[in-house]
Amino acid sequence: MFYFIGRNLIELSRKLGQTYYMAKFAFLWMFYSPLEKKEIIKQTVRIGVQSLSVTSLTSLFAGMVLALQSGYTSKSLFNEPLYVGSVVGFALVKELGPVLTAIVVAGRAGAAVTAEIGTMRVTEQIDALYTLGTNPSSYLIIPRYFAFFIALPVLTVFSDFIGIAGGFIVSSVKLSVASSIYFDDILNYMEIKNFMHGFIKSFFFALTIATVSCYKGLYAEGGAQGVGKATTESVVSSMVLILTIDYFVSALLVAIGIS
Repeated sequence: MFYFIGRNLIELSRKLGQTYYMAKFAFLWMFYSPLEKKEIIKQTVRIGVQSLSVTSLTSLFAGMVLALQSGYTSKSLFNEPLYVGSVVGFALVKELGPVLTAIVVAGRAGAAVTAEIGTMRVTEQIDALYTLGTNPSSYLIIPRYFAFFIALPVLTVFSDFIGIAGGFIVSSVKLSVASSIYFDDILNYMEIKNFMHGFIKSFFFALTIATVSCYKGLYAEGGAQGVGKATTESVVSSMVLILTIDYFVSALLVAIGIS
């Protein structure tokens, strides 16, 4: 048993060390190498624009089910669907918007990044970049970091608005709540710090997805089977870390008054 625990701790330490050095060199090369602007734009489109439909759909139905559940719950308690707009708005802006968007992006774009870099690793294309005098961090890692940092916060804002719109549809059609009441519930109680709570978290999620997906791809091995395994591990690890980081960042933001 001790051998099993020790072996896994050593393996975990090795992976954490590799992740640290990858992120460290990527950060340093942001300042010491020219940015691949075309590659950054290309990756931003792939990660952001091409993920817009699936994140919008997810957020739309999240807002709709929030409105439905909160409306009928308050109706059974108070005979009226009270504060539906507030429940939908706060839940989406502070938690569900950034978290669901990050999870969807991790499953779609994060997996694609891992598969792409992993395929380059097992087919020795990354070694060829070294041979040609091109820094893989500058060409592969940094553009994807920038793309996640640009795309995920923007997608989160879109998801917030679309989820609120979904809640409005249900509150109007199913609960007969006037549009003025629904939006007044949001505008009268929500402050800019409530929006910033979720918006700030999206940057932490972007860092998490970019680091995990690039690391899993960069250290993939074992041919096509290894790439598939790395892609699966990338998605699972990203989702677990997103939910874990969500708690600690939320606690930190609450402690400093951004809640």
